[in-house]
Amino acid sequence: MIVRAKAGVTGVDWGNGLSYRLLVEKDNMGFTVAHTVVKAGSKSPLHYRNHLEACYCISGRGQVIDADGTAHDIEPGVIYALDRHDQHFLIAHPEADLELISVFNPPLRGDERHNFDADEFSHY
Repeated sequence: MIVRAKAGVTGVDWGNGLSYRLLVEKDNMGFTVAHTVVKAGSKSPLHYRNHLEACYCISGRGQVIDADGTAHDIEPGVIYALDRHDQHFLIAHPEADLELISVFNPPLRGDERHNFDADEFSHY
């Protein structure tokens, strides 16, 4: 059995916030669970080429915008799933951080970070 508290996990600066990776590859569960904090007012161009991801909003507001420009509002109680390795923008409302519970399959190593310096969607 694995029992782990967010308070005991060091947050990884993923590029536009912190990711508290509660379960990672070395835990041998076959998926990652993370408490992801997205900085208020940030816009992140993301693309998970090697992972499927689902995010459930627990706090804050924002939007996820898919490659064709369709915007979906995110607020507590809303889940979105990137079931096709979708390129997308994740935008946090400027007034407060957006907090998500994120699940990745296959699991993350735990040290992955995004690079927003390039003119493309950040990926890992």
